[in-house]
Amino acid sequence: MWEQFINTYFIHTGVGWAVLGGMAAVMLGCVGSAMGIRIACSQAAGVLAEKPDLFGKLLVLMALPGTQGFYGFICAIFIAMKINLIASIDQAVKLAPPIGIGLLFVGICVGVVQLISAINQGMTSAASINLVGKRPDEGGRAILFPALVETYAVVALLIGILMTFWLTAPLSSLG
Repeated sequence: MWEQFINTYFIHTGVGWAVLGGMAAVMLGCVGSAMGIRIACSQAAGVLAEKPDLFGKLLVLMALPGTQGFYGFICAIFIAMKINLIASIDQAVKLAPPIGIGLLFVGICVGVVQLISAINQGMTSAASINLVGKRPDEGGRAILFPALVETYAVVALLIGILMTFWLTAPLSSLG
């Protein structure tokens, strides 16, 4: 049974490799988001213990590191759509194994960037939470610092989507 599974999804086609790539993007993005939110929320708990009226200003800063999990999810959806996995495993596109391995690397690369940027965004959010705790009038500016970290998570997602389209394009469309 395992031999047939491996032959079907990893040797004769690249569908298994592509699915692993999508799962890597989701897993790494979600782990990073959980770690980033923990960092930001731990800091916010300390500030809110002394100034509970700042909850509304701190909520966005606590939630910002959560976006990377969604970016990993979006990358996985694009990979699944391009191999027609969402319709049915039986109708999945017959990917050559090297293309499936390419999609695996796309998912891993996007996931690693999401993991690292979410952790760093959590640390930057914690610093911004300290700023708001000391100077509540700086709440608007404090959001900009972790938003700058977000930029690279978005860039990785966009490149991941482009690479997914490029890898799954028919060879005739590449010239």
